[in-house]
Amino acid sequence: MIKEMREDRANAEKNVREAFEKAQALQDKLNAVVTFADIDAQLAALPEDGLLRGVPIALKDLVSTKGLRTTAESNILWNYIPVFDAHIVDKLRDAGAVVIAKTNMDELAMGGTNLSAYSGPTHNPYDLTRMTGGSSGGSAALVAAGVVPMAIGSDTGDSVRKPAAFCGIVGVKPTYGRISRYGILPYASSLDHVGYFTRSIEDACISLHVLAGRDDRDMTSSFLEVPDYLKELDSDMHGRKIAVLGNVVKNLKNPATIKVFNDLMDALRERGAQVDVYDFDEDLMKAILPAYYLIANCEATSNHSNLDGIRFGNVVKGETMEELMKNTRTNGFGPLIKKRFVIGSYGLFEENQERLFRKAQKVRRKVVDAMKECLKEYDAIMAPASDNPAPHLDDSSADELSANYLIVENYMAMGNFSGYPSMTVPMGFDGDMPLGLNMTCRPFEETTMFDFGKAIEEITGYKDMKAEVK
Repeated sequence: MIKEMREDRANAEKNVREAFEKAQALQDKLNAVVTFADIDAQLAALPEDGLLRGVPIALKDLVSTKGLRTTAESNILWNYIPVFDAHIVDKLRDAGAVVIAKTNMDELAMGGTNLSAYSGPTHNPYDLTRMTGGSSGGSAALVAAGVVPMAIGSDTGDSVRKPAAFCGIVGVKPTYGRISRYGILPYASSLDHVGYFTRSIEDACISLHVLAGRDDRDMTSSFLEVPDYLKELDSDMHGRKIAVLGNVVKNLKNPATIKVFNDLMDALRERGAQVDVYDFDEDLMKAILPAYYLIANCEATSNHSNLDGIRFGNVVKGETMEELMKNTRTNGFGPLIKKRFVIGSYGLFEENQERLFRKAQKVRRKVVDAMKECLKEYDAIMAPASDNPAPHLDDSSADELSANYLIVENYMAMGNFSGYPSMTVPMGFDGDMPLGLNMTCRPFEETTMFDFGKAIEEITGYKDMKAEVK
C-alpha cells in the first residue's frame, strides 16, 4: 500500500484528503482521534521524493508536534502545544509523509485497554462494542479501519503489539535504540520503545527504514547502520528455528486460538522451519507482570514529576506553590494514573528500594538471561499475543492471579525487559474477531523478524486486511 501510494504522485493530495475525510467520518464511531492536523500546509511543503511521499499517517498523541496540541490523553496536558517536533516527525516529513491526526491512547500511555483516555476509549473497528487494546489504541484503529497505511504508537509493555492483535494488523516494536525517542513523552525510560502499525510486512519494512537511525539528542539511540529491510526480505523458512513459548501455549483456554496457532505452526513446518516447544521457568514467567509494574511505575513517577502546572499544562490555582501543584496534579490525573504513581512512589521510598525496586530489576535480568539462552539456539520465540480476541469495553472478568492472566496476557513485556525486537501479526479469527501471533528475535535482527512475518503473511493471506466499520 505505501509503495503504491508513493508511486502515485499525481494522486498524492487526493489520497491524503480521502484519508483525512475518512478519519473525520469515522470519528463518532471509533473515537480514534484527539486532534486533526493541518494537511494543507503539509501538502504545500511536500518534498519531490521520499519513501513516504504523499502517504497519510497518524501519530499517537504523545509524539511532540510543533504547533499542534499534544495531550497524551491527560487532563493535565489538555492545552499543551509543543514548541518542537520529535525526531521521528522530522524523519517522517523529510520522507514525504503527511500527518493527518494525533490519536487516542491510554492516559500518559499507562494502560493496556485504552479505557483510561481522558476523551473516552477508542472502539475496535471490527466490533464497536469491543476494546482496541492499549495504550496505542487510536493508531491501531485508524490502520485497521483502512484510514491510513501506517501509524505511530509506543510500546512499554505491549502497547503496540496487543492492539495489533486485537485489531488484526501488524504491530512492530523494534530493538531498543533502533528508533530515537527524542520528543516522545516518556512512560518508563528503560522500557519505552517507539513502535508502529501497518497492514503488511512490506509496509513495516519501509516504515522502519524511514524511522530508524542514530539521533544525538537520544543517547540511547544506536549507531548501527540501518539495513534496507524491504530489499533483504526473504520468506524462505528452510533452516529457520522457532521456539514456541510453552508457558503461554499450555495456559491457553480458547479452543479457537489453540487451533489457529497450532495450524500455523504446522504450516511453518511444511515450509521448512523447525518448530519446537520451549519452556521457561514457570515462576519466573509469573513474576514478569509484578516486576514490570514496579519498574515501570517507579520510572513513571520520576519522569512525570515535572507535570506540576508550573511550567506548562493545565493549572489549578492555589494560595501557595505547594497548593497549586497539589491542586493541579489532583485535578489533572485520572484514577488509574494516581494509583500507578502511588505504587511508583512506594517503590522508590529509600526503605523499599532494595526490597522491591532492586528485586524487580533482578527479575528483569533473569528474564533477559533466559531469553538470551533460548535465542542462542532459536531464531525466534513465538506464541499467541492473547488468548482471546478483543474484550468488550465493559469486560472485567479477568482473574488477575491466574496463570492465564499473569503469563498469557502479559508475557510480551519480556520484549521490553530485553529490548529485543518483537512484532505481532494477524494469524486468524475467532468468529469475526482477529487473533494475533507475537514473535521476538535477537537484538537488531529485525530483518529475520520480517522474514518470519512475511512467511506467515503468505500462509494466512492476511495482507492489507481492513475492517468494515459498521
